[in-house]
Amino acid sequence: MKYYILVGEASGDLHGSNLMKALYKKDAHADIRFWGGDLMQKVGGTLVKHYKERAFMGFVEVLMNLRKILGFMSFCKKDIEEFKPDVIIFIDNSGFNLRIAKWAKQKGFATNYYISPQIWASRAGRVKDIKRDIDKMFVILPFEKEFYKKYDYNVEFVGHPLIDGIAGRPQVDEFVFRREHNLGEKPIIALLPGSRKQEITKMLSVMLSLVEKFNDYQFVIAGAPSQSFEFYNEFINNKNVQFINNKTYDLLSISSASLVASGTATLEAALFKVPQVVCYKGSAISYQIAKRIVTLKYISLVNLIMDKEVVKELIQNDFTSKNLEQELIKILEPNTREQLFENYYELEKILGGKGASEKTATLIVEGLK
Repeated sequence: MKYYILVGEASGDLHGSNLMKALYKKDAHADIRFWGGDLMQKVGGTLVKHYKERAFMGFVEVLMNLRKILGFMSFCKKDIEEFKPDVIIFIDNSGFNLRIAKWAKQKGFATNYYISPQIWASRAGRVKDIKRDIDKMFVILPFEKEFYKKYDYNVEFVGHPLIDGIAGRPQVDEFVFRREHNLGEKPIIALLPGSRKQEITKMLSVMLSLVEKFNDYQFVIAGAPSQSFEFYNEFINNKNVQFINNKTYDLLSISSASLVASGTATLEAALFKVPQVVCYKGSAISYQIAKRIVTLKYISLVNLIMDKEVVKELIQNDFTSKNLEQELIKILEPNTREQLFENYYELEKILGGKGASEKTATLIVEGLK
């Protein structure tokens, strides 16, 4: 069968790569063409566009790059028509994917969506469009199935793919890892400022302002594969901090605490059982718009899934050096850490265990028979 997969960011590249591996197991002669990243490219298939080319974040940034985005959409439609896939698989990235899905459905292509757009966070009215344009939806958060049920749309809960990615990775030898990256013996505080330039620019300097206040710890930046060291170095500015690129999981596995940009990384830190403070700061205009349309109590996946404040969230004006310092002190205290660990273990149970990629691939392939 011919599969066309559309991914728009680093987390989608990870989940897309694991889905591709599972698809190849189910369909050894699969012909896969995709928009994705380095991880998907390593699995096989044909890369059309890299997600780095269209990593725009926030309302203002999207508006400023609208002409470029429309150009990508036009090219994508033409490429799909020439490839003639048996199914199009959309992974997250709703702004782009839902527009392509509307066109694809009208053209008669089979449409599957893996990792639902976060319509439960804002603009729930988009369920109407999803029901019209998406043949099958595979969701990864337990509350999403109930959300869609309210709108008479039956979706498949397949579990969270991060559990597979973490469970399947080789164990890190901490001594060797520290030696290879010149980390010394101090306990590590991991800094995960996001993968896009806009969010790194807004948050990394505030995170780095704590370095000299916690001399008993080693601060280490987890570099995103989409950004160069030169970009991060503008913020490091001779501070006593280490930088490790594209080895976030290895770093989290040996970290004592973390400062994490809101997004998938909050869940990754929780699954590695690393105490964290969740950080978010966007442009003033984007934040004001988001505040008016987002209907959630929390922004981190950890708190959303648990439906209570498990990890502290410092959002926009609350994201200051002083507040971050206070919250980091708290998560380094034994009592706070013990409570966090208990909540993290409960979270993992709720997420449904291993096998998300395999389940999704099986449902997609069986649906084409």
